[in-house]
Amino acid sequence: MGKFLPITVKLLDGTSTIVSSICDAEAALQGQWPNKTAAVFKHAARLIAAAKDGTCNPAIAFAAFKAAAIDQRVLQPIKQRAALKILDEVTKDFTKLI
Repeated sequence: MGKFLPITVKLLDGTSTIVSSICDAEAALQGQWPNKTAAVFKHAARLIAAAKDGTCNPAIAFAAFKAAAIDQRVLQPIKQRAALKILDEVTKDFTKLI
């Protein structure tokens, strides 16, 4: 289990990868991205490597990875989990009372 809330990236070869850790992000960066020469991609790759070395805060590196995924349009929308749907259904009547 990763340290971060999982995000899903869908790369150019059609593979979808769930990323929830620095190691996951590093592996995803090795895949087929639209533009590996883009500054945002290079910045994310540099920060992910630094986080693995212990010279960068992992949260900052993960945020840079997510920013690169958004910039290159490979970040997939978050699907609502079944448990959250059930919780929303159960609590909807309570929110009307407030």
